[in-house]
Amino acid sequence: MEERSSFMDRPWFKFWPEGVPKTLEYPNVPLHTFLERSAKEFPAKTCIVFFGKRISYGELNNLVDRFATALHRLGIGKGDVVALYLPNMPQFVIAYYAVLKLGGIVSGVSPLVVERELEFQLADSEAKAIVLLDALYPRFEKVWEKTQIKFAVVTRLGEYMPRIKAVLGTLLKKIPTAKIPPGPNIYFFKELVERTSAEPPAVEINPKEDLAVLQYTGGTTGLPKGAMLTHENLVANAVGCAAWLRAEKGVDVGLAVLPFFHIYGMTVSMNFTIYAGGTMVVLPRFDVLEVLKSIQKYKVTLFPGVPTLYAMIVNHPQVSKYNLRSVKFCISGAAPLPPEVQKRFMELTGAVLVEGYGLTEAAPVTHCNPLDPTMKTVKVGSIGIPWPSTDAKIVDAETGTRELPVGEIGELVVKGPQVMKGYWKRPEETSMVLRDGWLYTGDLAKMDEDGYFYITDRKKDLIKYKGYSVYPRELEDILYEHPAVKLAAVVGKPDSVAGEIPKAFVVLREGATATEEEIMKFVNERVAPYKAIREVEFRKELPTTMVGKVLRRVLRDEEKARLTGGTGGS
Repeated sequence: MEERSSFMDRPWFKFWPEGVPKTLEYPNVPLHTFLERSAKEFPAKTCIVFFGKRISYGELNNLVDRFATALHRLGIGKGDVVALYLPNMPQFVIAYYAVLKLGGIVSGVSPLVVERELEFQLADSEAKAIVLLDALYPRFEKVWEKTQIKFAVVTRLGEYMPRIKAVLGTLLKKIPTAKIPPGPNIYFFKELVERTSAEPPAVEINPKEDLAVLQYTGGTTGLPKGAMLTHENLVANAVGCAAWLRAEKGVDVGLAVLPFFHIYGMTVSMNFTIYAGGTMVVLPRFDVLEVLKSIQKYKVTLFPGVPTLYAMIVNHPQVSKYNLRSVKFCISGAAPLPPEVQKRFMELTGAVLVEGYGLTEAAPVTHCNPLDPTMKTVKVGSIGIPWPSTDAKIVDAETGTRELPVGEIGELVVKGPQVMKGYWKRPEETSMVLRDGWLYTGDLAKMDEDGYFYITDRKKDLIKYKGYSVYPRELEDILYEHPAVKLAAVVGKPDSVAGEIPKAFVVLREGATATEEEIMKFVNERVAPYKAIREVEFRKELPTTMVGKVLRRVLRDEEKARLTGGTGGS
């Protein structure tokens, strides 16, 4: 593939945010050194707030050293994979940085996975140990013998809460627990930390080559794949995030509700905060009222999220009771941000909410709109422009060898220091997505004359109606403009005549009413006839990931199951 003109000639530099370098010098250090540095600079500053419990940088660094020492004595060393089967909680942060300090590799596991998925990830990653929540132990116990796990470290949600809250939470059954039978190779997190001195071994790490995280992705077609992310990949994204946000050292307070086991929450909520010496208000799951209370109580300034979360906030009946004006910046990722949701959230909070873009294979962020309070350099509906030291272009979706001109839709490819090393034990799939230094994202997109990029859809989500290409996002954006619509998703329903027809799944706002005909008319008056929605199904909720991203795949599978006599719907 022919290289384009000089990197510095890219059109997006005409709209580059003031004060943000176009290229960055990244420190050639392992990721965990950011915590050590912040602990020296701000030893008494609060790093984590968890249901009122505050953990300072000095305390956190000591806990990490203690847990790293304990893991080392149990046999964990450089190159060993340790699975973290935990929701957002202080123990995740402690275990994550402890594993990295030993030269180990973290593999985060979603608490929502079923036994089959858990077994696959643990076996495929060749994980040697697991740190998990007690409530999840029964599920793990059923697959343990089918994995290479040598030992398990069990923890409880209330261990790093104020005692009164932990006790009350357990009594009211708000905190799930499970009795863990005593047995060999079962250890308890807090006991290990409390009885172990802080004497971690010195481990030599090559940031460019050594893996820090094995992040599983791409289970929508075939088996999930482990993206091999080096220390350099994660360092680059944390530093890039600080530059884009122009974060002041030790000042910002971020809401950490995006799951840490997901690469978005891991980088933008956790690693960036620790690099910048900020404070993270940690929530184990998304609860609208808890989010509203936390923003008001702790005066949250940064709120990274996904469109579903912002939509649920603006539609909550009690939102007007809370003061959300402390929030300055919000970056939306993981799914397209509907313009109507963006507009309403900004009116409600006064914050700057912009859309960004990333993927697991890029640790994750590659693009974002400028965080411009005037909104003059923000383009609604766009994922923005590439981050510092990041290049991007659009190539033809068929061969990926021909760069497309402005305005044409093709596959988005990116290049930068955050791009993964490859897929774990999958050289053929690695060679398909990493070509000549470029990462092929699998997303269909276009670039305008100013260098702003627009995701039209995932390749696999594209609807083919009588040979025409229909992009679900375009229809979903229109659905969100309807006053009765709270959440929406559009998928291709198999059809014997048309191939596929666009079908919408809609969740209505509380107290709102609408008919199928009304919804279809609202959308179809605004699009070409071949894009028209042919069916609408109303739901009480839509299937989402832990991050809040709507799972179109699940909805498509339900439609296919109906055709073949299976079950679908809810």
